[in-house]
Amino acid sequence: MYKKYFITFSREFGSLGRPIARKLAELLEIEYYDRDIVEQTAKNLGLPLTIIDDTEERAKTRFFRMSYPLGTGTTEQQDAIFNEQVKIIKQLTDKQSGIFVGRCSDFILGNEKNCIRIYVYAPYEARYRNCVDVLQMEPNIAKKMIAKVDRARNAYHLHYAGYLPNDQSRQDVLINSSMLGVNGTAECLANIVKIRFRLGNEPEE
Repeated sequence: MYKKYFITFSREFGSLGRPIARKLAELLEIEYYDRDIVEQTAKNLGLPLTIIDDTEERAKTRFFRMSYPLGTGTTEQQDAIFNEQVKIIKQLTDKQSGIFVGRCSDFILGNEKNCIRIYVYAPYEARYRNCVDVLQMEPNIAKKMIAKVDRARNAYHLHYAGYLPNDQSRQDVLINSSMLGVNGTAECLANIVKIRFRLGNEPEE
């Protein structure tokens, strides 16, 4: 059993990767890191949270912020934000096991031997239905957001990590969330994690 282990999540928009990651954290009883990294970044840099995460008012839709992983500031400012997030993620791994959603965490923790990198995807129709039925989007907004957010996330990941988030050579597990749903996918991944890190066995460095 590993004393500490880490799981990173990259995902297609509408694949429900975030709720799957949250459920997995509950099943494994480990920390879940997502928006709190953004909040800590804003605090550390002395920036208003709106610089990193645009407000609903500016967005005119509560889904606008998903289109801009690093906010809409200058390139220099975005670089500073990314570098601060790298520091925060590495500091968190010094403390305890955890799940990290997005923010190139698969790249940042890619050299950790005790890390599993997960990519969650789903067929377009399943993602569209999730956007409409689960996220309560209007149908026309759902179609636009799937294209827009995927494009933004891919550009962000390619810029800072140097590869696309669905690169099979850079991910350890790629899973279609539409096959088992949120709970089933999380349970499947929990079994993979338990086998990989020999959870329940003697601790390992």
